[in-house]
Amino acid sequence: MYAQQSLQDTLFLMLYGGVTILALITGLYMWLRRSNAIAPDVTSPTALRLWTGAFFVTAALSHVWWYVLGIYWLTDDRMIRNIVAVTLDHITLVPFVMALLLHMLQDRRRPLWPWVLAQLPIVVAAVVGIVKHDGFYGFDITTYWQVAVMTAFFIYYIYALIHYGRWLHENYADLEHKEVWQSLLFMAALCVVYEVYFTNPGEMAREYLAQMETLAIIAFLLWRVETLQELHEPEDEPEESSSQSDSDQQNRTPRDLQTPILSNIGSLLLVYCETPQLYLQHDMTLSQLAEAIGTNRTYLSQYFAQQGITYNAYINRLRISHFEQIHREALKSKRPFTAQQLAHECGFSSYSTFATAFKIYTGLTVTAWMKKETNT
Repeated sequence: MYAQQSLQDTLFLMLYGGVTILALITGLYMWLRRSNAIAPDVTSPTALRLWTGAFFVTAALSHVWWYVLGIYWLTDDRMIRNIVAVTLDHITLVPFVMALLLHMLQDRRRPLWPWVLAQLPIVVAAVVGIVKHDGFYGFDITTYWQVAVMTAFFIYYIYALIHYGRWLHENYADLEHKEVWQSLLFMAALCVVYEVYFTNPGEMAREYLAQMETLAIIAFLLWRVETLQELHEPEDEPEESSSQSDSDQQNRTPRDLQTPILSNIGSLLLVYCETPQLYLQHDMTLSQLAEAIGTNRTYLSQYFAQQGITYNAYINRLRISHFEQIHREALKSKRPFTAQQLAHECGFSSYSTFATAFKIYTGLTVTAWMKKETNT
């Protein structure tokens, strides 16, 4: 809530204008460019780019309407001016943030309309506040309601993130730039921004802080969107063998049909995945592996669930075993190598992902394990 003195601070106005222009340019960039500048080899989700662009453009417009209201309109009635500007921020910025956060989760579409509908009481309270010229309706009620809505969304999003993380581990071997735990951190940061914004009595220190936070949000979202790979995972259903007669299928229960298929998957994995070292392929999905061994993703997923592991854990275990093997061979032959090089040969695209998986699987860091192997 920008104080009158901020409109007379040349340095602040330069920062304010710069942030406005940057937000607008970044929003237009998200809308108009489909390829990524930060990670050219990554294809970002189109819907996520559009929603993020909408958020950036709205953030720029928010700067515009605060400035216009502060200079040209409602200058004699600060309460009404602030009610109008705050309400506009509530019903635009908050839903756009919710939309882009939901579109970072690619396992399924999650509806936005309940969260948009939740903004209607804010509009009603703001109108009452303007008519009655009462800050209790225009500020207190709208803020309390928005905090309640954001809290409900925060809880819902934690649940959605847990579901999404499970889905990723069940379907993908490589999780670089796919997991979005950063979104939870981003939400927490937004809560801090919200607190700074709505408890600001007009102190210039907070005015500057708000602009710096906006720059940080723009930078984070730009990086997050451009490094998040769009995922395409078609749904398929279990298919029965064409050699089975209709009468046989009618007399057998679904569990009867699944049992022989699932019992064969272990041997199929050994023949078509482990022996030819298919697990060394970068970024291989559950569907690709299912196709390679002659089944579908539903049965393969059920098989891993029966074993008490995820697809990600299965592939990583094979890759780390392979790392241990080629590390010992490299020591024996005395050929030069680095852990990063061997990890890449084992199918890991990211060394940090490899290091994390290695510690989970062996209980040792990569450095500690290599040192131990060298001394034995």
